[in-house]
Amino acid sequence: MRSATGLEISRERVGAACVITIGGEIDFDTAASLCKAANSCVDEVCVLDLTAVTFLGSAGLTALLESTATARDRGASLRIVVDGNQPVIRPIEITELDRDLALFHSVGEALQARGFR
Repeated sequence: MRSATGLEISRERVGAACVITIGGEIDFDTAASLCKAANSCVDEVCVLDLTAVTFLGSAGLTALLESTATARDRGASLRIVVDGNQPVIRPIEITELDRDLALFHSVGEALQARGFR
């Protein structure tokens, strides 16, 4: 599904987890859509697959932090899949947010992680 801002968002249930795949650019205009999608399933294990994201701006970084905090406040888990996607991992590493976000290399790895909150 393409949001009104052009961000591609799809949801899939995998066992007890919700996997949300995001594609496109995450910037000031689309960050709210990312946050809304992630927060729609933060009461459970939520895997946010960003491997199809082509740009991640500061508003997107803020949305990831806010969604992670919301999940933690609810006692849930937000697992973010970045793989080697340079437009995503580079801004996360530069800002050292890799210390605060639960990052994984694949959806499978994120789904198999135990006890991570």
